[in-house]
Amino acid sequence: MSAGKMMRTLITIHPLPLLLLLQQLLQPVQFQEVDTDFDFPEEDKKEEFEEYSEQFFSIGPTRPPTKEKVKRRVLIEPGMPLNHIEYCNHEIMGKNVYYKHRCVAEHYFLLMQYDELQKICYNRFVPCKNGIRKCNRSKGLVEGVYCNLTEAFEIPACKYESLYRKGYVLITCSWQNEMQKLIPHTINDLVEPPEHRSFLSEDGVFVIPP
Repeated sequence: MSAGKMMRTLITIHPLPLLLLLQQLLQPVQFQEVDTDFDFPEEDKKEEFEEYSEQFFSIGPTRPPTKEKVKRRVLIEPGMPLNHIEYCNHEIMGKNVYYKHRCVAEHYFLLMQYDELQKICYNRFVPCKNGIRKCNRSKGLVEGVYCNLTEAFEIPACKYESLYRKGYVLITCSWQNEMQKLIPHTINDLVEPPEHRSFLSEDGVFVIPP
């Protein structure tokens, strides 16, 4: 039996299934629409990405710190006890505090709001820790943690000693044209009065004076 005669026989015997099959085969191809509108990252995430790119690939001087960078890397909220022996190792890794794959030699975390820190820029000048530059000093005592590098020089092997402090903050400030204000630039020191100096107990916990 020829192919044409066989097809006519099938159509005669099974007309409905074959018609449905032909209808499916003759339908136009449906193309799935692809969404090409990509969402841009949030502004703070975009700035953070640009900051990382600059750290790893730039060969010139880094940009001056911004408000968001200071808030992200320096200012902390209540949470882990400030006298915890692993505070710096935990926070420095969580906040990505490093420079071009290298560990920072020291760092400060401050338990305060950004507006309070910015006001220090308009306080009187005092000598900085190195005795060369001029710093602005806080009027009141501030709680914080001083991180001192003890092991390694490249991330992620950085290890830090964590030292709780309650003292006067010494900062340097810079003028930002966009805001027309002085903003915090670097944390130079956190100077403890003798009566507020913490000490390490026999079980390895820093004791905070009342």
